[in-house]
Amino acid sequence: MPEKSAITSSELGVLWLTYQEKTMILRMLEYFIEKSDDEKAKNIMKNLYGEIATYVGIITEILQNEGAVVPVGYTAQDVNKEVPKLYDNGFDILFLRLLKQISTGLHALNITMTYREDIVLMLTELTAITQKYYNLCTQYLLEKGILVKSPHVSMPKSVEFVKDKHYLTGLSVSPFSDKRSLNTVEVAQLHHSIESNITGLQMITGFAQCANEKEVKTFFNEGAELAKGIVKELTEILLENDTQSPQTAGGNATRSTIPPFSDKLMMYCTSLFCSFSMGSGSLGTAFSLRNDLPPKMTIFLKDTFEYAHKGAKIMIKNGWMEEPPQTEERKHLLK
Repeated sequence: MPEKSAITSSELGVLWLTYQEKTMILRMLEYFIEKSDDEKAKNIMKNLYGEIATYVGIITEILQNEGAVVPVGYTAQDVNKEVPKLYDNGFDILFLRLLKQISTGLHALNITMTYREDIVLMLTELTAITQKYYNLCTQYLLEKGILVKSPHVSMPKSVEFVKDKHYLTGLSVSPFSDKRSLNTVEVAQLHHSIESNITGLQMITGFAQCANEKEVKTFFNEGAELAKGIVKELTEILLENDTQSPQTAGGNATRSTIPPFSDKLMMYCTSLFCSFSMGSGSLGTAFSLRNDLPPKMTIFLKDTFEYAHKGAKIMIKNGWMEEPPQTEERKHLLK
């Protein structure tokens, strides 16, 4: 068997990012599994935990074989399974479903930045696992009546082409008439954004209740207000279109104020959600053909970026931001 080629800088970065995300998920699953009193939900999480742990081990082995230090990531010190439930039933799977959405995007992007066959295969397998558990979470939530599907519309009976530039302005044929109705691509993006922000709001509300550091608690409260504002404005757009807005029938934060997770872990999780929000928001902006939507989405992206940047400063200040592997400091070496 020929020896494997040395990993590239991009592969090192991909392995590092994947290790951070997967160890964070493992710690959160440990708590949610401990607190779950629904056997079906618990089995979903236990099975996923086993599969993710296997790939954390694979990443560790690759890095060790390359002579690279294994990241710290998130450890047993970042979770306390003995504290009361921070969320009502249903949040664990809602949260896991959103994490699987994030993982789907990350794995798809990471595969395009890798070359070595064993790493490509690992990411391909992780993608399949992610898609499997995303579907299991979705079907579980639908079965429990927790997840609301996007609205139904009348099926098209003929193919139509845009005939007037007012389609792009968001107006009907006459510039003095009401806005044209949303198309199904726009509804899908709006629905997804509202759904994601509702889960994010539930998550960060719980984080705000139990954060140890005052600055972190304030940061999470600001995030909750940001999510509320996004949900409110996007819901109004759907309602103006006489379209149903998604609601969640469970998964709210309880009254507990005892933290199951370290501030470090909760800050990283929030950062990950912000990155996902900006990525999906950019996609929604690109595919919205009604010109009143992209400016609104752009404001949300700006606000989310500024919020994430503030969070990064807090993480650096507290020594919680692990530094990715660096390239060589050539200028310093040449002195």
